[in-house]
Amino acid sequence: MMSRIRANRVLLACSAALMVLVSGSPAVAQNAPSPGFYEPPSPLAASSPGEIIRTEPSPLLLEIPSPDGLIPAEATRFMYQSTDTHGAPVAVTGTYLDPAAPWPGPGPRPLISMAPGTQGQGDQCAPSKLLSQLIHFDYPLDLRGEYELPFMTAMLAQGIAVVMTDYQGLGTPGHHTYVNRKAQGHAVLDAVRAAQRLPGTKISSGGPVALWGYSQGGGASASAAELHASYAPELDIKGAYVGAPPADLAEVLQVVDGTILTGVIGYAINGFSQAYPEIRPIVDNEVNEVGRSVLNEVAGQCVAETALRFGFQQTRDYTRSGEPLSVILDRYEEVRAILADQRLGSIAPTVPVLIQSGTADDIVPAHQVRQLAREWCSQDATVELSPNELPPIIPGLAVNHAVPYLAGIGESIEFINARFADRPVRSTC
Repeated sequence: MMSRIRANRVLLACSAALMVLVSGSPAVAQNAPSPGFYEPPSPLAASSPGEIIRTEPSPLLLEIPSPDGLIPAEATRFMYQSTDTHGAPVAVTGTYLDPAAPWPGPGPRPLISMAPGTQGQGDQCAPSKLLSQLIHFDYPLDLRGEYELPFMTAMLAQGIAVVMTDYQGLGTPGHHTYVNRKAQGHAVLDAVRAAQRLPGTKISSGGPVALWGYSQGGGASASAAELHASYAPELDIKGAYVGAPPADLAEVLQVVDGTILTGVIGYAINGFSQAYPEIRPIVDNEVNEVGRSVLNEVAGQCVAETALRFGFQQTRDYTRSGEPLSVILDRYEEVRAILADQRLGSIAPTVPVLIQSGTADDIVPAHQVRQLAREWCSQDATVELSPNELPPIIPGLAVNHAVPYLAGIGESIEFINARFADRPVRSTC
């Protein structure tokens, strides 16, 4: 009965937050980041992952003072040290939200490390900027807003603290390392380390943590769960919510081509070309002038503009040979090796995992998500696979990709609450 009441409260909080997001107004000047905040020191000081480089207040557009603090939370924007895909130090930014609501559960107040879904590749798309803007529009097509806000608010309403990374290169210099397994997993884990080092918060160092992410964020959450034991074993991670994770990028590349999100392929190519400079000559040799223009344009866009500009296009129109990019890239051994290294499933998470996926997902195919679950299960991981059986609705429009995230929020929040309460874990392995 208590869990049902809590679930209803969560759904109400999400609905309210969604209404605020949809009706929000453009950012006000005083909420803008201070000049130079996103510019890392050069060189980076020799310090450990999770070390805080700088912080500043990050006023939310709507805040209500209360005796327990600002409602829904007092936000801090911060830059912290993380590790890129090759093990080199890199500066990443993020936001910590300290909730006003009391924590009613057992033990110390917990923390969610929220891995955001696809935001875009332009620096203006960084979640730490969008949380102060809610909705922002630049003529003619750059409409942006933080769609993770309802899910974040649901956590805060329960007294759970939230930290959200911007990932490498989103806000900070360089291309955002879109869907890069190690870079994203490191950023998610190091955001926890940094949040627990912030002074004057309501969480404690060494307190309980859970991971959360859907789509791109689902892949980042999955990667963080896999890397936890080797990269950040000191963190007390209780579980991970992994929604629609792109576990096999080679397969996702084929499926997303020709959909509303064709342009995100450009995000991935830009990011991998930066992380792996050896493939730049391949890209330069294979794309035509149209493809080159697309790569340049999406590098400065958020996802709504990318969808409006390049949705339903085919990557065969971007190549000199007229073949899809998936076919061309598969010819190169070095590209195949890079994509193979991005695959999730080879390392078993040591924490319980809830995986959600739409059976008719038209962006991240469900069978590669099921394969991820099978691979984890074969390594004795504790996995609950929860399919959403919504029938296909206008395939290619991403309806069957987005709706399961919203529809599954009751289950995903209850899973997180159960992990923080140390309740028995359900496994479908």
